[in-house]
Amino acid sequence: MPHRRQTTASPEGLTQRTFRQRYDDVEARRTALMARLRGLGSVAERHPGYGRALKLLNESFRKAKLAQRVAVLEAAAWLIEVLERVTLTL
Repeated sequence: MPHRRQTTASPEGLTQRTFRQRYDDVEARRTALMARLRGLGSVAERHPGYGRALKLLNESFRKAKLAQRVAVLEAAAWLIEVLERVTLTL
């Protein structure tokens, strides 16, 4: 049929993930990052990057489309990693 969409499998032969599966994966990753951020303690909470990481994981994450949310999570993960290193040295 001329205007029919064809689904293709990924290179591994797996079927494509549904929107809901991708959404749930991104939400699970956000939850894990939030727990990691909260686990840094009070020393990290005083750092300005802590507030920015919270903003990334809440405001920026919620405003972004699904494809952009992955990039927001990567930025937050990097910032949390920096905070972890900073708090280890203090």
